[in-house]
Amino acid sequence: MKIERVDTAVIQGNYDWTLVRVYTDHAYGTGECFCSPGLTAVVRDMAPLLLGEDARDVDRLWYKMRWAVSHAGSTGGTVWHAISGIEAALWDLVGKLLNVPVYQLLGGKYREDIRIYMDCHAGEGLEALSNILLPVSPAWGTRNHSQSSEVNHPAHGRAYGKPDLDEVFTPQMYAKRAREAVDKGFTAIKFDLDVPNPYTYDTYNGALNAAEVKFMASLAEAVRTEVGDHVDIGFDCHWRYNVSDAIRLAHALEPIDAAFLEDPVPPENIEAQRLMSQATKTAISSGENRYLRHGFREIFESGALGLVAPDFQKVGGLLEAKRIADMADTYYVNVVPHNISSPIGTFASCHVAAATPNFWALEFHAADVPFWNDLVDTGSSGPIIQNGAIHLNERPGIGVELNETVAKRYAKPGELWFGEALTTSENAPLGSQPGGGR
Repeated sequence: MKIERVDTAVIQGNYDWTLVRVYTDHAYGTGECFCSPGLTAVVRDMAPLLLGEDARDVDRLWYKMRWAVSHAGSTGGTVWHAISGIEAALWDLVGKLLNVPVYQLLGGKYREDIRIYMDCHAGEGLEALSNILLPVSPAWGTRNHSQSSEVNHPAHGRAYGKPDLDEVFTPQMYAKRAREAVDKGFTAIKFDLDVPNPYTYDTYNGALNAAEVKFMASLAEAVRTEVGDHVDIGFDCHWRYNVSDAIRLAHALEPIDAAFLEDPVPPENIEAQRLMSQATKTAISSGENRYLRHGFREIFESGALGLVAPDFQKVGGLLEAKRIADMADTYYVNVVPHNISSPIGTFASCHVAAATPNFWALEFHAADVPFWNDLVDTGSSGPIIQNGAIHLNERPGIGVELNETVAKRYAKPGELWFGEALTTSENAPLGSQPGGGR
């Protein structure tokens, strides 16, 4: 069971999906890392730590990697993105070696149908983003937002410069997108509220004026009116606003009974999140920018959040995600994991969700990537998500295998494919409408 090599491959979806494989002479396991600059180089640097080790010693190897990079990011950052993907690959490998699903290795399942919430973005398809969140045009499609000029600032967080008012968002657009999601069987959906609008005075200070709050409330009201009360609706603000104005926004959303308001204030200030939670009956959600159980302790102890949203591809791995979920459960807080990954990372997250009693729903961020359903073999026909859920079966490991014929067509140029260079023909998308479903 000795580890012989560790390799990576990168697929260009709406983000860079960085996959990691850990090989023994018997089998291999595949995991996924959350995107970040320089990620594959970090994985390559860490690979020697694992060579010759017993792949079954997952937690010991996790600690070995942790202390080896303690000088480079002991509590967060790209090194943890790399460790998370490697650790997930180890669990997939061990599951295959023992012929059991990963959720059995995490304590067994509470559920086999994992509820998924669809991220509807701003009522339209999400543009593809680079590792520093700049819009890009991947080979499989074009940017969905304004094509008039290149955007030179990141898509999330507090913006730089005036908003791009070529993009007009309307309640009708949000209602239409919500209806499309519900008609596909989703019982939980999420929309962005921090979209460009003509009322913004300053994009640096995190302030909201009355007109902006009313504009955001009108988007939310349109969604609730369209889908009714039986659908859970969340709203995302991407860490943009100051506390007092974020509270005004939360109060404006209370009449529609939103399931959660995600990251209305910057995430590094737990006291600001606690003030938000105390000020509104709407659950405040956050957690995608935190790492390890230690990064969540104060959140739970202070009652700062109504829902917690760690990202399992960066938080420290699948076992660490389970530890965080168990910590949340001691404070009766539900877990609503952030997820922008490919089907590999999504299925890995589903196994943690299956083994977690206080799981609420898992994010789905790639509804507009035309080849998402074709990237893996699940052992069954039809789309991966059916009636708003992903079904987990008894297949070993994470239960899916990468369809390399499809995946190679969308490989990121300049990156090795699990240690090998791709030919031009292998790295060629099949036209403008590839895939689309099994």
